[in-house]
Amino acid sequence: MKIEQKLAEMGLKLPGKRKPVGTYLGAVRSGNLVFISGHGPGVEKGDGEFELIRGKVGRDLTADQGYEAAKLVALHLLRALKDCIGDLDKVVRVVKLLGFVNTADGFKDQPRVINGASDLFVALWGEEGRHARSAVGMYELPMGIAVEVEAVVEVRD
Repeated sequence: MKIEQKLAEMGLKLPGKRKPVGTYLGAVRSGNLVFISGHGPGVEKGDGEFELIRGKVGRDLTADQGYEAAKLVALHLLRALKDCIGDLDKVVRVVKLLGFVNTADGFKDQPRVINGASDLFVALWGEEGRHARSAVGMYELPMGIAVEVEAVVEVRD
């Protein structure tokens, strides 16, 4: 089944393009691997504008809200991936995720938060969506965002 069709059946869609906030690319392909830069959770407001989800998980946001923020980040990763390779059906497997959670003191449930991204990839690709992963807590993230995730994905021509 086509990946974007699966997303639609889940009531989800790819967000619009976001411009990087620095001197880097959203995704870079090297051979059959695509390295997707860290993205944060942005809710599309229209006209290419996004409102960032900010705050510390465990203080300003619950773990469940962090999970949803990570799921939103996964959609932004998919947008960057599609922009790089043209078609999400070229994905062979999701190789690795690295998730950062902006956490309050004492919050220890970073893996549960990053599951928001992981679970979406498994829902889309099944076993090929399972990946190696790190989920870590950070004192601060850029612009105060709640979650940042980057990915490595194997693709075919």
